[in-house]
Amino acid sequence: MGKVVNNSGGYKVSIESREYRPTLAKHIGMYQTLECRPDNYQEWYRQGNKLRKDQRYQEAIDSYDKALEYHPQDYWARYNKAGTLEKLGLYQEAIQYYQEAANIQPQNYWAWYEQGCIYLYKLTLYDQAIACLTKALANKPEDYWAIYRLGDVYRLQGNFEQALIYFEQAIELRPEDFWGYYRRAESFQGLEDWKMTLAAYDQAIALRPHDFWLYSQKGLILEKLSNYPLAIACYQNALAIFPEQEALIYQQACCYAQLNQPNWAITCLEKAITICPQTYLALATKDLVWQNFTSKSGFQSLIAKNQHKYQNLAPKSDDSKK
Repeated sequence: MGKVVNNSGGYKVSIESREYRPTLAKHIGMYQTLECRPDNYQEWYRQGNKLRKDQRYQEAIDSYDKALEYHPQDYWARYNKAGTLEKLGLYQEAIQYYQEAANIQPQNYWAWYEQGCIYLYKLTLYDQAIACLTKALANKPEDYWAIYRLGDVYRLQGNFEQALIYFEQAIELRPEDFWGYYRRAESFQGLEDWKMTLAAYDQAIALRPHDFWLYSQKGLILEKLSNYPLAIACYQNALAIFPEQEALIYQQACCYAQLNQPNWAITCLEKAITICPQTYLALATKDLVWQNFTSKSGFQSLIAKNQHKYQNLAPKSDDSKK
């Protein structure tokens, strides 16, 4: 049986065991070059950075802790420990160390910015995100990302007017950036300013002409505005990118129905039913857009044929469960 030792990390392993030898070698290797200079902050800090790069996150945290023993007020060891905790999904702990770093260097942009992003996207605490990102921006007033993230916070809060102010600033800094125009369009959409929404989506399409979501969103707005021919054109562009999106195929069918083009309407409806029969058979029999089609033989035939074909997919009644 192999000799069992306790290393400095508290793990009991057998030196002679092949199963544990690589793990032991890694763990001992972490400290081997450092034990001769245990008071060397720089080596612990660099070791932490290397371990983090190698995705050995817990060991990286241990190294940053050792570095902080020798320089308790060090900004970067705290900042990088926070980033490592974030990689592990420990967001509250990461916030704590970002805040400690920010307290040490309140004029340093990075700890405020990273903290703001966690509040925004991981914890959805929007007021805290605004506070942190505003401080980041105060330290770096022309920073595109702090401005863009502030726009996104206000958009997610539903404060679309304030969001637009920041997205406009972001676009001024980066006129060719797709996301500024896309979020700007969503903000106008939140305000139900359809003219400006469509214009903003067109600007985004000019930058990214093969984006499925742009065409689908623009199509839905045009359909809402009863501009069915242009809505169909947008859906066709979107479906050229992802042909099996049954929701858009169904919306396309509805547009043709509104235009009283039964052949195209029924053709698109059948495609949607083929992809997702339970959902679109139900919609075809309940959606008001098909009310005038119930007497048309083609529509009746489509429904009857598919109800018979997919009858086993219908939800069971309560009686059948008894």
